[in-house]
Amino acid sequence: MPYVNTKEMLADAKKNHYAVGHFNLNNMESVRAFLLAAEEVKSPIILGVSGGTAKYMGGYHTITDMVKDFMDYLKITVPVCLHVDHGTYDEALAALEGGFSSIMFDGSKLSMEENIEKTRYLIGLCHAKGVTIEAEVGAIGGEEDGRISEGECADPKQCEIMKDLGVDLLAAGIGNIHGKYPADWKGLHFDVLDNIQKLTGDLPLVLHGGSGIPSEQVRKAITLGVTKVNVNTECQIAFTEATRKYIEEGKDRIKNGYTPRNLLAPGLEATKAKCIEKMELFGSIGKA
Repeated sequence: MPYVNTKEMLADAKKNHYAVGHFNLNNMESVRAFLLAAEEVKSPIILGVSGGTAKYMGGYHTITDMVKDFMDYLKITVPVCLHVDHGTYDEALAALEGGFSSIMFDGSKLSMEENIEKTRYLIGLCHAKGVTIEAEVGAIGGEEDGRISEGECADPKQCEIMKDLGVDLLAAGIGNIHGKYPADWKGLHFDVLDNIQKLTGDLPLVLHGGSGIPSEQVRKAITLGVTKVNVNTECQIAFTEATRKYIEEGKDRIKNGYTPRNLLAPGLEATKAKCIEKMELFGSIGKA
């Protein structure tokens, strides 16, 4: 079964100048949609799980078992990684115990000293189990209390410190934002990314907030060392719009169109299509 960590898939992406998509799970339909998309176009894939999703879907053990069982049932042959997204220290530990193959510990809101201390400890635990670990420097922007913050640009020197600690991949803030981007967004700070790349060498870099970034900026980021791009919002919107269209057209009132399987099927297909669209942008199609 091709259930793997991120180490080999991202090393190849870095070497061959493409990125692997990280797509956030939100429900059972998203599990099926992303696995089917990856298999159809022969792309490696990273399935991300936030703390909120872990609670909604029954915990880390449940999600691990679900993903592995679906991989077996759907006869998935491409590499699949199950990854914690922006995990707290406790969530990282729980996911490690729950069978995830990769975790992200987000210590970006802590002091640099505490971020280093906790990241170092988690590196030891993860590597002892063959699990990869992503750290973060420079908080990613996003909406909070109705206001959108651009987030911080990471200090390249701090990124170098994280590399020297032994992390397997690094999320570095370069003006990217979670959720929808405002009309006055200034764009990615490529000068910062270039400096980070120079100091971190072959360390895979991660671009969070991949929904809504113009395609040409995503491509440029990949040329500057980004090998993992996180996508969530665009897939959620695609799912919602397809489901809304199904109901507005009255299809839920025809025969057994009201059953959850039928009601959610258009959303699943829309999610799958959006996933393939992003894989084409990232250059990962055919790389499995």
